[in-house]
Amino acid sequence: MAMAAVEIERLIKAALPDARVEITALAEDGEHYAATVTSEAFRGKSRVQQHQMIHAALGGRVGSALHALALTTSAP
Repeated sequence: MAMAAVEIERLIKAALPDARVEITALAEDGEHYAATVTSEAFRGKSRVQQHQMIHAALGGRVGSALHALALTTSAP
């Protein structure tokens, strides 16, 4: 079950409307991506909390439709 990069971006932006999102395919299989996400919502949050917010935005798709997602998160 592959997942398109545009769908990952859409889900993240639905949860974090101000987010700047850059998605990079790590393989041509639709299952391995890297994402760089910048959002004011991350300010004051630990890196773990920031990543939890992204995983929540993806609604449990990491590990199923999306096999791997390398995350880089930050506040602006």
